[in-house]
Amino acid sequence: MAENTENFETLLDQSLKKIKNFEGKVVIGKVISIDHNYALIDVGLKSEGRVSVDELKFCDKEKEIKVGDKIDVFVERVEDKNGEAVLSREKAKKESAFTSFDEILKKDKPVDGNIYGKVKGGYTVDVDGVITFLPGSQVDIKPVKDIAHLVGQKLSFKVLKIDKERGNIVISRKAFLEESLKKNLKDSKKAFKEGNEIEGIVKNITDYGAFIDLGTSDGLIHLTDISWKRINHPSDYLKIGQKIKVKILKYIVESNKISLGIKQLTKDPWHNIEKKYKEGKKCSGKVSKITDYGAFIELEDGIEGLVHISEMTWDKKQKNPNEIVSIGEKVDVTILELDLDKRKLSFRMKKKEASNPWKEYSKKYKKGKIVECKVGNIAEYGIFVSLEENLDGMIHISDTDWEWDAKSISKFKTGDSVKALILDVNEEKQRISLGIKQLDEKAFLEKIKDIKIKDIITCSVIHVKDNGVKVKLNNNLDGFIEKENLSIDESEQNPRRYAANEKLDAMIKKVDKENKIVVLSIKEIESKEQKKIKKEFGSLDSGATLGKILGEKKEKKKKKNNNLKLKK
Repeated sequence: MAENTENFETLLDQSLKKIKNFEGKVVIGKVISIDHNYALIDVGLKSEGRVSVDELKFCDKEKEIKVGDKIDVFVERVEDKNGEAVLSREKAKKESAFTSFDEILKKDKPVDGNIYGKVKGGYTVDVDGVITFLPGSQVDIKPVKDIAHLVGQKLSFKVLKIDKERGNIVISRKAFLEESLKKNLKDSKKAFKEGNEIEGIVKNITDYGAFIDLGTSDGLIHLTDISWKRINHPSDYLKIGQKIKVKILKYIVESNKISLGIKQLTKDPWHNIEKKYKEGKKCSGKVSKITDYGAFIELEDGIEGLVHISEMTWDKKQKNPNEIVSIGEKVDVTILELDLDKRKLSFRMKKKEASNPWKEYSKKYKKGKIVECKVGNIAEYGIFVSLEENLDGMIHISDTDWEWDAKSISKFKTGDSVKALILDVNEEKQRISLGIKQLDEKAFLEKIKDIKIKDIITCSVIHVKDNGVKVKLNNNLDGFIEKENLSIDESEQNPRRYAANEKLDAMIKKVDKENKIVVLSIKEIESKEQKKIKKEFGSLDSGATLGKILGEKKEKKKKKNNNLKLKK
């Protein structure tokens, strides 16, 4: 009996020693069998252990594990409730990796891996078959909400910490990027030089643009720099994870801010557009967008303009653009206006055939005719009046009263009946201009009594038109400088060169009593000065040109007027 007890104790002691030799250690096991789910591994214990096939596939990507193969496994427990050994191929790989990762950590070397899963607080990263942990705060230098563009990409990381007890290896992409940024700052200055073309990956998309991963830094493409054509949202053009070519528009080294552009990689369609698309030209285009106030028509990539609802149909009762055109529809338009500075085009879609009532309007409403009309819309710059059902005219604020000011509009109310004089009928642009103050001839005659022909006066711009500039004289008289009288130089005769309230000198040519306006000329002054200069400089052998001399005089005059404005 005593002998049996001794034998049992010996066997138990041996068994416990065996357990101690196995548990928590990496041992060599032999693959006994493999099914769809598990591989059976013999590690020399009384019972085999199982390792999932998925775990083997993940940890042994370089080779396929077969029956009879010997592999390292980590023994978590010698025996579970089912009497089987609890084994892990993943932990075995990690245990063997701890030594190499210790070395990597000491030498501060980077490692390469792939993000493949999301866990609490961060992500799992495969580093050569070893599962490591990437905290969410260590993904990038800046916080990242969506890492979809990084998944599946081979990325570089720094080892932050090794916790053998918990079996954790913590890594950081942020630390690697920060270090790379410092190392590559000089190279970045060259790579991110304004005008350079580089490749990047779409990292994040917002309402106002897209952030691009350039490797060591991020750059921003603003919505307006994505395409020459109108786009509503960056996602219409870009997708997260997409590889794209971009151009460096601006690089601020101190803050490491990089502005990028895609459209700048291609030729600006608006370059020399005035040679191709002139006012009055008929074109064909495609409806790209419909709004409450009209429709946008695309003539070609990056070139589009607006057809206002008022220019879509002769029927003023028709107020819904969706009932007239549809997205993608091809339409014929006429260019009304081309604004190069604002990169805007405006079109007319209405056809000039028999349906055009303006032939009749121009016959019915002649310049100088007195009409009864009703006040419609009231704007800051004037009032719109209804002449008949489908015909409106406009009374500019300066034509409401001889003593007009900003408050002159306030005395009018929608629906009021007013008498007005027709000042101008433009059949081409379908506009009728009217005036109320012109009906008061007595007031006009009183104001012109001191006006002398050929006097040079200073006046201020109140309204810029296609055919000239309307100005105000000191006694609130209206003046008009026709386009051809704006300058002696034809290239300087564009009325759009002038702005409201701008001061200028002009010579009185005549008084138009019929239209109640003073006709002025800048050209006459320049011509007079030209004669003086010719007399002074003779043949101009000194090298000075008339244009240069006149230009310098104009500039001095403009500066003087501006200084007077500032003093006031």
